[in-house]
Amino acid sequence: MCKKDKTAGPAKNIETIKELVSMMSEHDLVEIKIVDGDSKIHLKRPNPQENAPVITQVPMHPPVMPAPAAAPAAPAQPAAATAPPAASDDTPAIKSPIVGTFYTSPSPDSEPFVKVGDRVTADTVVCIVEAMKVMNEIKAEMDGIIEQVCVSNGEAVEFGQALFKVKVG
Repeated sequence: MCKKDKTAGPAKNIETIKELVSMMSEHDLVEIKIVDGDSKIHLKRPNPQENAPVITQVPMHPPVMPAPAAAPAAPAQPAAATAPPAASDDTPAIKSPIVGTFYTSPSPDSEPFVKVGDRVTADTVVCIVEAMKVMNEIKAEMDGIIEQVCVSNGEAVEFGQALFKVKVG
């Protein structure tokens, strides 16, 4: 921005302004005013600090919130929901063919597809794995008896993760 009240010749003023701009850059000046008799020159360039981004440090820990009131105790689960005896590691397993969410039944109100002790055939649907809002029925693909359910209802599963252990026969 350049302001001047009176001129002493256009060529002289341009040379003076060029020298002043060079001096401002060299010495990192933001503003300069020169008054010489009736002649005035006022140069101002943007302040780099005014345009600098403002960096605010955000705490990495979430704020401490008061604990919610205790929820009423859940009713006791039936004996069938207790953990079944662990099957040995060499027991054949029905594995997840995809990554998704494991469901034991077609809907929350329905009975599970299979339980420990149920006999299954290769075509028996044993669970659903939801992937990208698509419900994929998983079949046993082997004949036998369910020995162990390896995943909890609603739990995320990985490709190749054991869902059930099966006693073949």
